[in-house]
Amino acid sequence: MGSRKIRVLIAKPGLDGHDRGAKVVARGLRDAGMEVIYTGLRQTPEEIVRAAMQEDVDMIGLSILSGAHMSVCKRILELMDQHQFHVPIFVGGIIPADDGEQLMKMGIAAVFGPGTPISDIVSKVEEIVGQKVSE
Repeated sequence: MGSRKIRVLIAKPGLDGHDRGAKVVARGLRDAGMEVIYTGLRQTPEEIVRAAMQEDVDMIGLSILSGAHMSVCKRILELMDQHQFHVPIFVGGIIPADDGEQLMKMGIAAVFGPGTPISDIVSKVEEIVGQKVSE
């Protein structure tokens, strides 16, 4: 008897049009047995939170290369509080170490930089969500 698949929403907030990394992570999570919802490019924080609620996800993954990671994450966390919807969030992209520390203090569960092995992301998502993906 297997456990329910982990459901992860992958989103590209803002005007950044570079989505290769988001697609690589989405595929890696899917290949590891997770259910992945990819929202596509240029999503607003409101659209991301709405989609996460509608899809009843276990975790949100944000790919941010625009440099707006602090304001985007702050807004998403505010919206989640307003809607009393709380799931962990991980962020990937070009994020300076100091900003990564600040994001973690704000409540972001994990920050991944360029070149992070997919296996590390999968393991961390499983750890954070608190279950192993069944095959």
